[in-house]
Amino acid sequence: MRIRRKPVIRRKGVKMEFLEILKAILFGLVEGITEWLPISSTGHMILLDEFVKLNVSEEFLEMFLVVVQLGAILAVVLLFWNQLFPFQFHSPYIKKDIFSMWFKIIIACIPAAMVGLFFDDYFNALFYNYQTVAIALIVFGILFIIIEDINKNRKPKVKRLGDITYPIALIIGLFQLIAAIFPGTSRSGATIIGALAIGVSRTTAAEFTFFLAIPVMFGASLLKVVKFIAKVGFAFSSGELMILLIGMAVAFIVSIIVIKFLMGYIKKNNFKVFGWYRIVLGIVVLLYFNL
Repeated sequence: MRIRRKPVIRRKGVKMEFLEILKAILFGLVEGITEWLPISSTGHMILLDEFVKLNVSEEFLEMFLVVVQLGAILAVVLLFWNQLFPFQFHSPYIKKDIFSMWFKIIIACIPAAMVGLFFDDYFNALFYNYQTVAIALIVFGILFIIIEDINKNRKPKVKRLGDITYPIALIIGLFQLIAAIFPGTSRSGATIIGALAIGVSRTTAAEFTFFLAIPVMFGASLLKVVKFIAKVGFAFSSGELMILLIGMAVAFIVSIIVIKFLMGYIKKNNFKVFGWYRIVLGIVVLLYFNL
């Protein structure tokens, strides 16, 4: 994603290094919260970058805002290890249901992976702006409210991960494709909306979204790192490396807390509050950049 920002004056010194650490912690905190709640991590990162400027190159920032998500992904791996790892040390040694789930996740990843590989730069140049982010926030906020109202008296058809079929996985993957094209949509928000719309329960939709994030974000991070190295080589400073590692560590810790909160919250509540939040944030973004 191309971040257009004013150049940052590089300064050296202990105070500046401490300040950059605080900024990295803040970015990791925002990433850890917004990556899993369906409120758009991209939208929040754009706003944060508007007010808090990291003392890094534009190329490094572009890579950082994606790779920092690896910390959040590792939280999913830790929390759901038993549901993700298909092998065990006693009979049966292979968990067939987990293998089946991973094949479905791969199917769901195909649409976004194809777009990311071949059209990433094009769509970033076309849609990575505050207007797209604000519209996506508002539109998907409205969709959350509408779908929750429609599902109010409906019983979900898919209540377990094992009940997700390959066609359902592909449909969820197509909704993820929307998020891959339009920043501000929220990857988790898009996939959860798609899942709810076709009869998947909230808990199952959230879990599948978490698992789907693992290959998607590892792939996106690898792509950004390769592009960064191809453009500037390994030309990042020890300070930039420190910022990346701190951001990932904070995102990891915060993600553990947020995921546990969300899984508990949706057992008793719906997603409408996140829909209203998205609408308000979208309006704030439009007002801020136009006033």
